[in-house]
Amino acid sequence: MNKEGILVVGSANMDLVVTSERFPKPGETIFGRGFEMFPGGKGANQAVSCAKLGGVTYFLGKMGNDDFHDLLDKSLSENGVDVKDVIVEKNAHTGVALISVDGKGENEIIVISGSNMMFEEEDLLLNKDYFSKVKVVLTQLEIPINTVALAARLAKENDSIFILNPAPAAELQDDLLSKIDYITPNVSELEILSGQTISDNSSAEQAAKVLLERGVANVIVTIGKEGSLLVNNERTVHFATQKVNAVDTTAAGDSFNGALAYLLSIGKSIDEAIHFANCSAALSVTKAGAQNSMPTFKEVEALL
Repeated sequence: MNKEGILVVGSANMDLVVTSERFPKPGETIFGRGFEMFPGGKGANQAVSCAKLGGVTYFLGKMGNDDFHDLLDKSLSENGVDVKDVIVEKNAHTGVALISVDGKGENEIIVISGSNMMFEEEDLLLNKDYFSKVKVVLTQLEIPINTVALAARLAKENDSIFILNPAPAAELQDDLLSKIDYITPNVSELEILSGQTISDNSSAEQAAKVLLERGVANVIVTIGKEGSLLVNNERTVHFATQKVNAVDTTAAGDSFNGALAYLLSIGKSIDEAIHFANCSAALSVTKAGAQNSMPTFKEVEALL
């Protein structure tokens, strides 16, 4: 069977975004600049990233029985993501993310998981047939860790590439780590996963090797405007990225992961995929919001 496309197993949230010149200090009230609602959630964002680049993309997750579900479902569908098997939990609310963005484009995020943390192993098993037809499986840590572990096992059993974006960072068992083809932490996530302090690329490499020793095949550390670092048992390579004017960094990591998954799904090398993903992430920070900031293939190609 000729496998193609990407299965994203993960979260969907409604992002409630406030902008202000600076973040308030504890106990302080400040005036903001604006408020907007954007469809988000790491899983949904990454699925939109894949689909807008041209990938055949399926999304599995759980949403609540509310207006936010309707808006998220519409956004995913309109961007080309197959959502026909998304589960609706009648007695829960859809996930919400409260996001503050300052005048420099930096963000602070509080996530209220809602239905995302109700996406259990039995829910995934209802749709396990997807794993036999996709080339890449991509997931994150905004759903239960047992469901993530099952996704890794099903990907391995079906010879699919398994990518884990370990966000938000959490303790991971060696059994899960040994099934990961590519893990994509940012610096702070890698510090949590490795237990090491990172101050430069050399220390990032050493921290990444902790994960290699525990069974991960490849570690890709995203380091913001400095690009990314690939570390495996054969080599360590730094991939620089283009300089852009950052407006909102909210979904840069999601854009990176979606682009990485898409390039690997069409048979490109890991070097090509990382270079492309760096450019996709760079473009995403030049627009506000999450899913609407994801670039198209033509836009990334132009930047390349």
